Amino acid sequence: MLQSQQQQQIFQNHQHFQPHDQSNWHHAAQQQQQQQAQQQAQQQAQQQQQQQQQQQQQQQQQQHQHQQQQQSQFGMPGRPMLTPSQPSPAPGAPISLLGVRPGEEDPKVYGWILELMQGTNRETALLELSKKREQVEDLALILWHSFGVMAALLQEIIAVYPLLMPSSLTAAASNRVCNALALLQCVASHNDTRGLFLNAHIPLFLYPFLNTTSKSRPFEYLRLTSLGVIGALVKNDSSDVINFLLSTEIIPLCLRIMETGSELSKTVAIFIVQKILLDDMGLAYICQTYERFYAVGTVLSNMVTQLVDQQTVRLLKHVVRCFLRLSDNPRAREALRQCLPEPLRDATFSSVLRDDAATKRCLAQLLINLSDCVVE
Repeated sequence: MLQSQQQQQIFQNHQHFQPHDQSNWHHAAQQQQQQQAQQQAQQQAQQQQQQQQQQQQQQQQQQHQHQQQQQSQFGMPGRPMLTPSQPSPAPGAPISLLGVRPGEEDPKVYGWILELMQGTNRETALLELSKKREQVEDLALILWHSFGVMAALLQEIIAVYPLLMPSSLTAAASNRVCNALALLQCVASHNDTRGLFLNAHIPLFLYPFLNTTSKSRPFEYLRLTSLGVIGALVKNDSSDVINFLLSTEIIPLCLRIMETGSELSKTVAIFIVQKILLDDMGLAYICQTYERFYAVGTVLSNMVTQLVDQQTVRLLKHVVRCFLRLSDNPRAREALRQCLPEPLRDATFSSVLRDDAATKRCLAQLLINLSDCVVE
């Protein structure tokens, strides 16, 4: 049957041949034999290629089993063992090549990762992955090195920009983008991905959220979650992080939230400012000009005035520590002698700080630094 079909194809390709032309028939037969020989050669080549692929798969399985044995004996379960001859995985490397695996209790993590990149249930994937960020130790590595994941998270953030002006952000849209921000916070918190996160300038994508002023619940939740990402960056006292933030508009954004935000947002914002001040480069930057010092000092003084009525210990301790750090700078110390809020000088907050010995010591040290006995 196959031979008859091939003969028909030969006739179709050579319609100018006549049946009684024996030389043409002989030529067609030779072409048929050549085609059969080529097909046999192709089949043999395919068989050889399949055998090579099977051998490679067997070698990979053996190497994987050997690595698992080494990890169980000398390494930590679920973590890759990188040797000097084995470089760190590059960003965008396939998940299977990372050597990073979620725990046995989280078998669906990679499924949600795939759903986040190419599935139709991205919103559910964002929610489920955000729930796992405290349970899966290396989730930050999985997110960063999985091809397309960071782009998908940034896409979620950018999609909300049109809803900021005018203020049309719904609770559902706010919750969805906040789940994406929670995953970014996971990446910002991890020691192995924090530098990569900064080098990509990803924090800048959050600044439009921090620049909003609406006091509605969706916007407040959005600002608070965005502040959490920045707070995760500064938490580890890295000069690289402070240097990056000083090159941006983070201080003015935090100062406005410290004045007008909710108590939680104020707390995270002043925590970020305090961390910047604790760094020598950050203190020098703020005290470099009187305008910068005045902006920070005025907001801190306004917060003291508000705290006289609110009596919130959580905010007060950050305010005291910020003033104490400013007093380490000679020019700022001289200015604070004239403008330190009076409630910090008298016993206004004595009852609030009764059980907070650390903050009481900071306040006492601040007053000592500002006393006339301190020599410039």
